[in-house]
Amino acid sequence: MPKLVYRNYIILPRQGVRFADDTPRTDVQESFARLKINVHLDDVLGGNLSDQSMVIDTTERGGAKLIRIPESDLPDLRARLPGLRIVPEVFYYPQRWRHDVRSQPARLAGQAQTGVRIRLAEAKTGKPVADATVVAFTNFDQREGEQATSDAKGVVSFKNIGNRPIDQLFVYPKTGYWSYWRKNMTLTNTTVVDIQPVKLDYTDAKRFFYPPKAGDESAGRGVKVGVIDTGAGPHPDLTLAGGACTVTGENPTDFADVDEHGTHVSGIIGARGTAPTGIRGVAPGVDLYMYRVFSKGNPGASNFAIIKAIEQAVKDGCDVINMSLGGGPPDDATEDAITFAHENGTICFVATGNDGRQPVSFPASFSLSLAVGAMGRKGTFPANTTDAPNVAAPYGTDRKNFVAEFSNIGNEVDFIAPGVGILSSVPGGYAPLSGTSMACPMAAGVAARLISSNKTILSMSRNAARAEAMVQYLAANVKSMGFGPTFEGTGMLFIPQQPIIT
Repeated sequence: MPKLVYRNYIILPRQGVRFADDTPRTDVQESFARLKINVHLDDVLGGNLSDQSMVIDTTERGGAKLIRIPESDLPDLRARLPGLRIVPEVFYYPQRWRHDVRSQPARLAGQAQTGVRIRLAEAKTGKPVADATVVAFTNFDQREGEQATSDAKGVVSFKNIGNRPIDQLFVYPKTGYWSYWRKNMTLTNTTVVDIQPVKLDYTDAKRFFYPPKAGDESAGRGVKVGVIDTGAGPHPDLTLAGGACTVTGENPTDFADVDEHGTHVSGIIGARGTAPTGIRGVAPGVDLYMYRVFSKGNPGASNFAIIKAIEQAVKDGCDVINMSLGGGPPDDATEDAITFAHENGTICFVATGNDGRQPVSFPASFSLSLAVGAMGRKGTFPANTTDAPNVAAPYGTDRKNFVAEFSNIGNEVDFIAPGVGILSSVPGGYAPLSGTSMACPMAAGVAARLISSNKTILSMSRNAARAEAMVQYLAANVKSMGFGPTFEGTGMLFIPQQPIIT
């Protein structure tokens, strides 16, 4: 007998993410309503479904169900739930950019293994830089080389690349330091790599385009922003108004960061620190909500967790949702959740993806998403950081501005925002990160700040007309950077001296 192959699927109504309470009940809908957590499908639906086919999570009343079922049971399940949609559970990933750090570079073939040890040290002080990811490529184009992590003494031990010229070296420290990049070097046991510490009053691209000013501590007040990410905090610059964990099987009240990504994204939007001891976001007055959709130890976020997060954000009254994630296949369930938000007066900003001029990734490519690409500016990050290779054409009307080399492009792009070398909060301190993940909250935060000035829109009923009014209002505060619509959409959101009030 062939071994059963189990997979997770989502059961959805024929349209949308939930049945309306006033929908006339059919036999199929009655069965759907009885599918609760830990219920075995054959106990409700009958037939020849496996004893192990069961419901493992649900959303709000009348909403989607996450089930675990062998693929061989799918035909029978569809026959017993006609008119309902059954879609696979799929996963999406943070859109933080690192040069090939997501996959281990290939080992060198046919070469004797020769080790080498280098050391990472803070520039000027010589303090060891621990827990940094270091990727040394002997052939960058072929991805040949080795990856290692610095120990408590800042020592990085490579096993296979001694006595070989290094094509490119990338260093990604965890907290408090800029990254490091260099081409064409030879590593020896006496090599010391100087790592520059971060100064919180440094003029990065966020600070250049959106400089903090006296009196803007309340900017964004009256607007709620939901961040769907890896969690946030704890961090002294972040004050969260609420949130939830929507990961199946995890504590729904635990939305602390399981990575660093969500804390960084949240800080770009609403951090309330002040340099030189802290960092301020572009809209520090917003009410910030965090919805953790990434589990502990899993790099991907389930579309089911994302559905639950969007529904909860709408329930909490969020006006703007930020999703710095993507890279998965197009998915009906996620589209329906974004549509649900739109129909309830909430707009969703989504990162376009970091695939190097490839088409806009999903869910940013969905028509009701507001897709945000990344740009940078020369002089807003040190010359020898890993962001140096991200300087690429096209250049803007101001030739110091450029579209980040990693940023995805296409007709679906709505906005562009700074996303190269952005300083923000991370657990335990501060760090610069790059990616459309960083550009997206920049745009979402500025949008929240602009919307906060329009009391007419904020007082509208929470429906599609409200969402459309917000998008139209933002269009009055966009400036083309000269990259062209394929790269920048309508351009970058700007904060006028005197916001337009309607």
